[in-house]
Amino acid sequence: MLHIIMENKKTLVIGASLKEDRYSNIAIHRLTSNHIETLAIGLRTGEVEDVTIETEHKDFKDIHTVTLYLNPKRQEAYYDYIIGLKPQRVIFNPGTENPEFYDKLKKAGIEVEVACTLVLLSTNQY
Repeated sequence: MLHIIMENKKTLVIGASLKEDRYSNIAIHRLTSNHIETLAIGLRTGEVEDVTIETEHKDFKDIHTVTLYLNPKRQEAYYDYIIGLKPQRVIFNPGTENPEFYDKLKKAGIEVEVACTLVLLSTNQY
C-alpha cells in the first residue's frame, strides 16, 4: 500500500546535480528507490538513476512536490515557474529557506514545508 501512496507524489527536484556527493543527487536516488516518479532541473543536462536532468523550465504536469536545492537568490528566477506548476507543496531543504517565497506560495494555495527531503523519506514522512 505504501508504494501506491508514494507513486502519487510525483516530485520535481530543482537544483539537481550530477555530482554524487550533492544532496540533490542523493535525493534523486532516494526518491526513485522509494518508487516516486521523479523529474529534475539543474544547470547541466545528464542522467541520475534514469532521471534526465533538464536545464529548461518545462511544462511538467501533475507535480505533487517541488523540492528545492537552490539558494534563495537563485530561486527568484523560478518563482513564477513553480507557482505555475501548481504543486501541492514545496520543500525548502536546509540552506534554501526563503520567507519571501513562502509568502508567494502560500498566497497561491501551495503548502510550504521547511524540511529535509532525505529525512522525510528516511522517516516515512514524505
